[in-house]
Amino acid sequence: MSASTIDADAAVKKPRTKPAEIRREELMDAARDLFLEKGFAATSVDEIVRVADVAKGTFYIYFKTKDEVLEALKVRFIETFCRRVEEAVEKRAADDWPGRLDAWVEAGVNGYLDQFRLHDLVFHEIRPSDRRMKYDMPPLALLADLLDGGVAAGTFLPLPDTRLAAVMLFYALHGAVDAHIAAPVMTREALLAGVRSFCRRAVMRA
Repeated sequence: MSASTIDADAAVKKPRTKPAEIRREELMDAARDLFLEKGFAATSVDEIVRVADVAKGTFYIYFKTKDEVLEALKVRFIETFCRRVEEAVEKRAADDWPGRLDAWVEAGVNGYLDQFRLHDLVFHEIRPSDRRMKYDMPPLALLADLLDGGVAAGTFLPLPDTRLAAVMLFYALHGAVDAHIAAPVMTREALLAGVRSFCRRAVMRA
């Protein structure tokens, strides 16, 4: 075997250092899978680094504790949810306010249904200090902006407080999906139709 062949084999086998962003995401993915499988309390840092295939010291470069990983998973969940909703809404015409509201509902319902186990994991405990966060979440700002646009266009009712309306619609959707998860007595399509109808009736002019 030639020296060049040996050098090539060594280069293939030599592990490459991954960018910090990818390494952090891999640690988060490993933790997420273990938390969902075993539960947060039953998962150890040793298990996370073993699944992520990194040294234990690498974990502490990115996170001090498991709680920090859980918080990072929460932030990523919210960002992904918002991006999904924004993309769905922006596919509708800028002046199609009923369609944009429908898109918000559909993306919200599907996003929650498809990821409810992860949702329950990252929001597993609401502490008193977290209560304001429930009313300052980015999804609520997205909906409030949508309602502002529909009101300004004359398509929606003259809502006295679009932020409050956004809170009520968001948590109505949340409650409907929770009820469906607990007792799925209808299809996903029927659930979507029901939530769409409720939201339209709540804000649209006759």
